[in-house]
Amino acid sequence: MPITGQCHCGQFSFRALADPERVVACHCSDCQKFSGAPFRTVIAVPAENVKFTGRAKHYVKVADSGNRRAQGFCANCGTQLYACEPENATVFNLRLGCINERAQLPPKVQIWTCSAMPWLQELPAVPAHEKGLK
Repeated sequence: MPITGQCHCGQFSFRALADPERVVACHCSDCQKFSGAPFRTVIAVPAENVKFTGRAKHYVKVADSGNRRAQGFCANCGTQLYACEPENATVFNLRLGCINERAQLPPKVQIWTCSAMPWLQELPAVPAHEKGLK
């Protein structure tokens, strides 16, 4: 499936050919902190299937396992863009929030559910407003 995306300010954009079966919702505490949300959703795309325009800034995170992951974000607006290996990236985990076609990419699996917020199950019962609060 062809996808496109960009950061909030537009200084960084991308085009990719992605497999919709590779969408993952991660509930780990690192993803919660990085995204500022209860979970983060990504789609894994082979590096040869992604074309970036602009330059991302990187922060290298070291996991408890010792694995290193480069977190790509826009240096201007701070939009989280992707994660990849710090050197010689073979796969980019593109952040669903900056993908234009995100409504067509539901998660196929959830990981680190041991860290999931317990109230997520109750969210459908919470009052909802189509637009902001009035």
